[in-house]
Amino acid sequence: MSSTVDFPAATRVAVNGVELEVFEAGRENIGNPIVLCHGWPELAYSWRHQMPALAAAGYHVIVPNQRGFGGSSCPSDVEAYDIAQLTGDLAGLLDHFGYSDAIFMGHDWGANVVWSMALLHPHRVSKLINLALPYQIRTEVPWIAFMEAVFGPDQYFVHFNRQPGVADAVLDENPERFLGNLFRKNLAPEPPAPGMMMINLARAEVASGDPVMGDAELAVFVEAFKRSGFTGGINWYRNLDRNWHILADVDPIIQIPALMIYGAQDMIPPSDTLKDFVPNVEIETLNCGHWIQQELPDETTQAVLTWLQA
Repeated sequence: MSSTVDFPAATRVAVNGVELEVFEAGRENIGNPIVLCHGWPELAYSWRHQMPALAAAGYHVIVPNQRGFGGSSCPSDVEAYDIAQLTGDLAGLLDHFGYSDAIFMGHDWGANVVWSMALLHPHRVSKLINLALPYQIRTEVPWIAFMEAVFGPDQYFVHFNRQPGVADAVLDENPERFLGNLFRKNLAPEPPAPGMMMINLARAEVASGDPVMGDAELAVFVEAFKRSGFTGGINWYRNLDRNWHILADVDPIIQIPALMIYGAQDMIPPSDTLKDFVPNVEIETLNCGHWIQQELPDETTQAVLTWLQA
């Protein structure tokens, strides 16, 4: 397993009106790019186990801290985090490195960005791999209204939108406890409904399950969020309804070859309609929870490489 020492140093790249911290492996493999997109509340460091193996397999591995995370720009306007801006950052990264297209891999919110990259910039995505979060169908009403009707006002997506600043402050006060309680595995097979889950995790004295990573690895995340705060990343959620409108006239069918990796113990259920919207998708399920590439790093890497090299 990689340690904090093994992770490459960052370079700063100006794209799309912001600066991103970008980490690379396999720079000698110019011409064969793969871009890895982290989720929330994560970092490029979430891909520490996959980067060396992908580089060894011949890929130029490009891993940004996306806007709002780590040392990348954190714009103050909520609207700066909509899906047009987030995918625009990735298109800008390709321009910076001189690539017309690349393989994209995302986890959690990063998967949502990668699905959207395939919708908004389809010619820049050669293949896509997503972990944990399947393709999200555009609902009849905006997403937050839909979630509020189904899950109620305390569901954390809804709460982030309806109570701006409240969760941010709680998480900013307790980053070590929150992240330590969140990055867990071997949870109960039927966890409680999310509700005020994120705030509760930031306040809980005792967490269930087992830690996903060691103390030194967790400290990388804790120190990063102590510096940046959580608002930038939470603002991604605050653009869900704006994204719903942005995607209104986009062809919802993704024809690009895709791999979807689920965690069998994840709270996010598999999609019943994935192949209707992503007809060229293959599906893999690993026996883990939500933090797939960190819980089962070797198995995740092998699944990815097997699919890429098929």
